[in-house]
Amino acid sequence: MKSWDQLFSSPRFSTARHALDGWLLTASIALLSTGWIMVTSASSEIATSLTGNPYYFSIRHGIFVLIALCSAMVVMRIPMTWWRNNGPALLLVAAILLAAVLIVGRDVNGSKRWISLGIINLQASEVAKLCLVIYISGYLERHLERVRTSWWGFLAPLCLTFGLGGLMILEPDYGTTVVMLATVMGMLLLAGASMWRFILLAGAVIALGAFIAIAEPYRLQRITSFLDPWANQYSSGYQLTQALIAFGRGGWLGLGLGNSVQKLFYLPEAHTDFVFSVLAEELGLPGAIGVVLLFAILVFRAFRIGRNAELGGRLFAAYTCYGIALIFGAQAFINIAVNAGLLPTKGLTLPLLSYGGSSLLVSGAMVGLLLRVDGETRSRRRAAAKARASERRMHISQQEALDGQG
Repeated sequence: MKSWDQLFSSPRFSTARHALDGWLLTASIALLSTGWIMVTSASSEIATSLTGNPYYFSIRHGIFVLIALCSAMVVMRIPMTWWRNNGPALLLVAAILLAAVLIVGRDVNGSKRWISLGIINLQASEVAKLCLVIYISGYLERHLERVRTSWWGFLAPLCLTFGLGGLMILEPDYGTTVVMLATVMGMLLLAGASMWRFILLAGAVIALGAFIAIAEPYRLQRITSFLDPWANQYSSGYQLTQALIAFGRGGWLGLGLGNSVQKLFYLPEAHTDFVFSVLAEELGLPGAIGVVLLFAILVFRAFRIGRNAELGGRLFAAYTCYGIALIFGAQAFINIAVNAGLLPTKGLTLPLLSYGGSSLLVSGAMVGLLLRVDGETRSRRRAAAKARASERRMHISQQEALDGQG
């Protein structure tokens, strides 16, 4: 295997000549910038209370943003063949991290989701999402016909997903488990798997979810508080009611940047899971809709890049893009819906926007993968166009030569 220096220095892997998708790049940078601004605003009071420095979380988040940008640039220089060839190894890494976090992970609010690495706490489930998408993409490329025609071909990747999901449930991390399962099912559907298999599986998943929901009293309480949070607004419904108050305070035009009231120790996790509520309070309806549109652009461009790769016969790259699009879409939808009271409360970050080093690192890597696929697809199209032009010129020259002899 080539060393990293050889890998990055090879002209064949350089992205310098690749045009970048302007819409994707603009949406990603806009979300990163908005996230930094909102984390700074939402965390100032709690940072002052905990550390005496109102910009403590802002500075850390700024460092995480730089790390995310670096991860995107590094990933952009790695060819898709490397990811395809190392898919099984990456899946093994994901399984090891998810098992390790149960043994040596940090316990925060009753959940073990992070492995302490000194300056950063690595959230294993964030890494596992990307590793699983890479592996499933390779599986779909190798066994596409089996996925479309046989039960085993359809169920094999889902069994792997349930295995990783089981480790996540032990943390517990139900939100990421739902995102992973939805992503893999979406990838299988886009690969052409039979619809009636999805209907049967969906029924089984719904039944399993209902069992899990009623198996523990606190889960059932979360569901009932979600349906009527005001009935228990000072206990199980407290977080949701405070988020809804933030939306109400924001109204049409918002209170203005930095003027949130709910961030003043009313709304828990204001700079992480519920940063969208603070954004809606300060920037109002235009700010909230703007963020939703940015995510819509990001997801649409990811699907578009994947579709272009699929039309070019690059199935692994295409399914990787589809998986990334589904992760961004599902996670953004769930987080925003939770903030707005449309779904039960889940500890799930808003990609590229919420505070969190692991989330930003992996999100940056996923954007880098999308840009890499887009660059390789454009490069192949240009090469094919040059080849066709050369053939036309050769054909014209031969025809002129024949005419001259005549």
